[in-house]
Amino acid sequence: MTGTQLAFLVVTSFTAAVNVAVAVADLAGARFVLANSAQVGVPRSWLPRLAALKLAGAAGLLLGLCDAALRPVGAAAACGLVLLYLGALAFHVRARVLYNLAFPGFYCATAAASLALAVSS
Repeated sequence: MTGTQLAFLVVTSFTAAVNVAVAVADLAGARFVLANSAQVGVPRSWLPRLAALKLAGAAGLLLGLCDAALRPVGAAAACGLVLLYLGALAFHVRARVLYNLAFPGFYCATAAASLALAVSS
């Protein structure tokens, strides 16, 4: 296994795991999720749909790890997650809630790294 392949495996697995974790928090109605979504203007009714998108992205990432033939599925999932988190960043900036911008930025960065590694490996 080359270094790029190892990085692809580790980063993509990590990205899938953190997306599953935050999706579970969305579905559970965790206090920090409800407070943050209220501050940035995301209706509570959107949370299950956003969680479903995060879970679908994580599933796509894991499928892309299974076989080289499914790598485009993983790349598409990573691309979708990047777009999702760019939207989250836009909501934060629009609402001028900048103190916790690092959280959607972190999720966006992991998805972007997974996308870059899927394309390069």
